[in-house]
Amino acid sequence: MAKIKIQKKDIWIDMTPMSDVMTLLLCFFMLTSTFLTPEPVQVTAPNSVSELKIPEQDVLNVLVTPEGRVFCGTENKNNMQAMLDAMTDKFGVQLNPTQVKHFREDAMVGAPMGQLANYLSLDPEKMTEAIQKLGLPLDSIKGGKSEFQEWVSTAREVNPDIKIAIKCDSKTPYSAIKKLMSELQDMSENRFQLITNLDVKRLSD
Repeated sequence: MAKIKIQKKDIWIDMTPMSDVMTLLLCFFMLTSTFLTPEPVQVTAPNSVSELKIPEQDVLNVLVTPEGRVFCGTENKNNMQAMLDAMTDKFGVQLNPTQVKHFREDAMVGAPMGQLANYLSLDPEKMTEAIQKLGLPLDSIKGGKSEFQEWVSTAREVNPDIKIAIKCDSKTPYSAIKKLMSELQDMSENRFQLITNLDVKRLSD
């Protein structure tokens, strides 16, 4: 008996609607996502069980490395530009357009005012290397404010609603954190937040 051959039919699925949905989802996530600003120095924050979230706007981020070096900055580039203009006028520092451009592209302020012009004159790759050895001075200038305090005061003048958030490494000595907090308290900046990583394991126990 002859076998009956069943004619095979190709199955064709229209993928156009799925690709349209994927494109819409991709555009949605790109427009609503918040990109993290790269930090000048890699810092691993300690763990905690606090679930309070740091505000996404109007925040002056203060970074403290294990060596006690201090950096600060805000994601609002217009505020950073206004802070730079005020600080250069106060310290008598002259910057050319290229140096100003490098400043706006930098993540945080970390060079002392006396070295700021030379630092901003470097190529971006060399700036990344140089910033590792710098940091804002915490020593007072002629009995007045330190450069770190001047940057914080300027940030407050530019944006009175700005909040201060401190992020330190888990290996940063307590003495360095205490000195930084004393600097803020001397300016009557008694409200600030500490950035930590959520300890999910301890939270679940």
